[in-house]
Amino acid sequence: MTASKTLAVFGAGPGLGNSLAEYYGQKGYQVALVARDSAALEERAAKLGKAGITAAAFPFDLTDIAGIPALVHSIEERFGSVDVAVYCPLPSDGSFVAAADLDAATLQSMANIFAFAPIEVSHTLLPGMLARGGGAIVLVGGLGAVFPTPGFSGAAPLMAAARNYTHTLHAELGEKGVFAGTVSIGAMINNSTGMRAATAGGRKLDPRFPIIEPATIADAIWQLTTKRDRNEAILPPLPSA
Repeated sequence: MTASKTLAVFGAGPGLGNSLAEYYGQKGYQVALVARDSAALEERAAKLGKAGITAAAFPFDLTDIAGIPALVHSIEERFGSVDVAVYCPLPSDGSFVAAADLDAATLQSMANIFAFAPIEVSHTLLPGMLARGGGAIVLVGGLGAVFPTPGFSGAAPLMAAARNYTHTLHAELGEKGVFAGTVSIGAMINNSTGMRAATAGGRKLDPRFPIIEPATIADAIWQLTTKRDRNEAILPPLPSA
């Protein structure tokens, strides 16, 4: 009997993380959920289990760069090799500032989660993927990493750096069976932690942000990691010129 493949979601929130777990889980994948909130992760893993999806919670703060190798190894000990890794701790509104207001201290405070951690996760996973001749790593970020937008600096330059790294990985390793791709989102993800924070107390969403369903993003990631005919998706799709 063929062993199940494994999806690892780094930054598994209630929106996209949950949809990814359900989407891949329904296609036979085991799911590793990584995020800081232990109780919320355990609850999600239990719900997935009731739906017939094998899932486990791995509570971890992704700003702890030094601890990432041990985290990845614990996932591999539980599930075996990681076949698809999605890094998706998306920024909240508080992670964006005007470029004119950005200073080094502010940027440095966000660097671990948006730049260093995705690189360290990838670096830890790559030896196993290369040895097997297969695997996929997907980085999810904001549209500001692709198209700089006034008022939305801060996290965006860091996500741009991680995006550059991911695309370079793909160019280097694509012929060796390892896929590296990015998904850049220019919308508020429905049911996400960010959306809940943005609408707390009856606040209105920024009209510059449309709302996208997390299942739409999960499907786009599935298409990237299975078809491998491109290595970037922008959601919602940009209007044709």
